[in-house]
Amino acid sequence: MGGMVRVPENPEALLPLDLPEGEPWGYAFAQALLRSPWAFRALKPTPGLLDLIRWDLDRLHRELEARRRTWPLGALGLRPPHPAEEALLQALLRRDPEGVVEALRAHGPWPFALYRAFRFDGEVHPLRALRLPRRDELVGYEAQREALEANARRFLSGKPALHTLLYGARGTGKSTAAKSLLHLEGARMVEVEKGALPRLGALLEQLASLPHRYLLFLDDLSLDPEDEAFHHLKALLEGSLEGPPENVLLLATSNRRHLVRRLGENPLPGEAPEAWDALQDTLALSERFGLVLTFPPLDKALYLKAVAHHLGRSLTPEEEGRALRFALERGFSGRVARQFAQTLL
Repeated sequence: MGGMVRVPENPEALLPLDLPEGEPWGYAFAQALLRSPWAFRALKPTPGLLDLIRWDLDRLHRELEARRRTWPLGALGLRPPHPAEEALLQALLRRDPEGVVEALRAHGPWPFALYRAFRFDGEVHPLRALRLPRRDELVGYEAQREALEANARRFLSGKPALHTLLYGARGTGKSTAAKSLLHLEGARMVEVEKGALPRLGALLEQLASLPHRYLLFLDDLSLDPEDEAFHHLKALLEGSLEGPPENVLLLATSNRRHLVRRLGENPLPGEAPEAWDALQDTLALSERFGLVLTFPPLDKALYLKAVAHHLGRSLTPEEEGRALRFALERGFSGRVARQFAQTLL
């Protein structure tokens, strides 16, 4: 198929697309413009690129009219159109390259224009159906949540904010607290898989060109100097001339046992030089996070309070005994409290 922008050729090609309510051909072509090979370049267009966009728009306009005549279709989607889809469809109908550029500058290319949460495994994948924890789900960590949200709000409003490390035992709610930030207005998040850290630079280059601000979420991070991920993160935080772009805030969680490498007793300077250097590297990296929030295990009273919170009612004495026995081998944590509450629902 000729041309740079690829568009659906028949009705079957529309079926895999996440289309909004309304005439599907126009929105499918608008999404094709979001996916175009020149979409990121259009954020800083040159005269030659505008000519290229104009040629593509002329071709796409003819093809759109042909599709509509050959296969007149009713709506295929149920959601309302996104402003980016509306703006690009209107620019296509007007054959207006400046309108295309304006829409891309306002909303970004695909998938960033249409979604606000993503997974990065070397490539960016939009998360279309979010299952977010309730904002009040965590019991016993209200101070940590408030500090985390206050810092994120500063970032989202364009003010200086601190890269954040959440650390503590498993099941204490670190990941829940991080994901809950997506409840904040304007919040967007990219969750980075551990194996994708070597390609983090390419992702940051993309994000830096976009009009929005992004929380970069690294879950269950090991801060062990022998871990390959440690060196990629170290270069990002302290060894790069550029550092993270201004519109990206790092948000990492780490288990307490991962925070400082197990070295036996803490080595002293001059004794076991390699162990001492490794310890200093780990501590230096953790200090690069300007905001460090600790999530300690719950005590007995808070654990029972968390169970009652998840149930939405008080516990009977018999249920309290069962809850404590349930936690006997699992420990007191928010995760265990939620699991036990589910056995009573």
